Amino acid sequence: MSSSRERTARSFVERHGLWSDEQFEAAANAEKLIEEHGLEVVRLSFPDQHGILRGKTVMANEAAQMMRNGCSITTTLLAKDTAHKTVFPVFTPGGGFGMPEMEGAADFLMIADPTTFRVLPWAARTGWVLCDMYFGKGRPVPFATRQLHRQALAKLADAGFDYRAGLEVEFHIFKLDNPRLQPDDATWPGAAPEVSLLQQGYQYLTETRFDQMEGVLATIRRDIVALGLPLRSIELELGPSQCEFTFHPQMGLEPADSMILFRSAVKQICRRQGYHASFMCLPKVANVMSSGWHLHQSLIDRRSKRNAFAPDDDNELLSSIGRNFLAGLLAHARAAAAFTTPTVNGYKRYRSYSLAPDRAIWGRDNRGVMIRVLGAAKESTKLENRVGEPAANPYLYMASQIVTGLDGIERTLDPGPPADAPYEARAPYLPKSLDEALRALRDDSCLARGFDRSFIDYYLRIKEAEITRYQSEVTEWEQREYFELF
Repeated sequence: MSSSRERTARSFVERHGLWSDEQFEAAANAEKLIEEHGLEVVRLSFPDQHGILRGKTVMANEAAQMMRNGCSITTTLLAKDTAHKTVFPVFTPGGGFGMPEMEGAADFLMIADPTTFRVLPWAARTGWVLCDMYFGKGRPVPFATRQLHRQALAKLADAGFDYRAGLEVEFHIFKLDNPRLQPDDATWPGAAPEVSLLQQGYQYLTETRFDQMEGVLATIRRDIVALGLPLRSIELELGPSQCEFTFHPQMGLEPADSMILFRSAVKQICRRQGYHASFMCLPKVANVMSSGWHLHQSLIDRRSKRNAFAPDDDNELLSSIGRNFLAGLLAHARAAAAFTTPTVNGYKRYRSYSLAPDRAIWGRDNRGVMIRVLGAAKESTKLENRVGEPAANPYLYMASQIVTGLDGIERTLDPGPPADAPYEARAPYLPKSLDEALRALRDDSCLARGFDRSFIDYYLRIKEAEITRYQSEVTEWEQREYFELF
């Protein structure tokens, strides 16, 4: 299998200048891996608007040319809500998006980022590569969330900084008792699987509870390490069948790419072993607790390569840049919640006097605040945003942090004093619902500039369609409350 630049001289990638020298080198290495491992297929995947991987599987002998020339896939995938239902009129002029390229359920191209190529440990003779989305004339698809994150990183670089982030992700693993695969279960969306617990919980970080989950956790650990993801620790959480994985910090796009692959990998690995992994914030399983996704982040000065949040004064927690960035996160917290907590379910986590925040406030090493300032040494100074849910699209979550943090730097905002009693502090409350967060997002000019107004309108329409469906459902609460009484 040859792998030369000459072979792809007239490829889509080269005609439109889409790859760097590093990516051409990575593509050649991917071809070698395909041959050396005797791969039979390669999965071409892209992250959709919800942070779900979609794509196609191609034969290994087709992978090289498809990575360079693209694999076509329908634009209707960008029109779907979390039930995978199309909410835009794709057969109207402009396809419901106001863009002729998306009219009539037309195709776009998945173009591989070969630096993300991996051999999947759990799937026999299978490769995987993450793709970006382009129209036929080389224009990036404007609703591609990985591209939006890349644009935010570019603006940050123009300001003199690079982005560094580490992941701390809570989720549940259950024994899969009934996958609900009878024809009557194939509703839209499908019936939820029936599950049972792996351990009863409420013994935080005890070794015996951890050991009850160690079998499946060990399988996940080995495969995640084999993928090359920078796993740091595996921990038992407080709730039944709940655990937490943490990762070493990465730069730029890498932490978002790691999160998107980690979530998908965990679900696939668990399902093959007879388990069900869920990154839903608060599953409707008796006695379980909600899960969060804490994002540890800092900025690196591009000239000095030093941590831009590290204070010069030993008596300070943060540098002036760090304080400004923090203030931007707080100022736009209510609107950014639409990206950090994008599901109806996620807002059930924001409770007073819990280990989750309920208002836009910060503090030093305080687990009740939204933003926790950490750093045993100056160069390790970072902001831990505790507001996110593990179902969030990582590209939108992180891009929202960059956009709002930059606004704080540009306007030299001040975050005010830290909170010692976060659930009693006088500060804006976080939204109580997704609907409230979307209203805040609609009115936020900073995020409209940072993401482009057209994307905000697009995103609002999809999420509002989800809320409409949610509000049309009769819940168990309503049945209990009114059916007998009235």
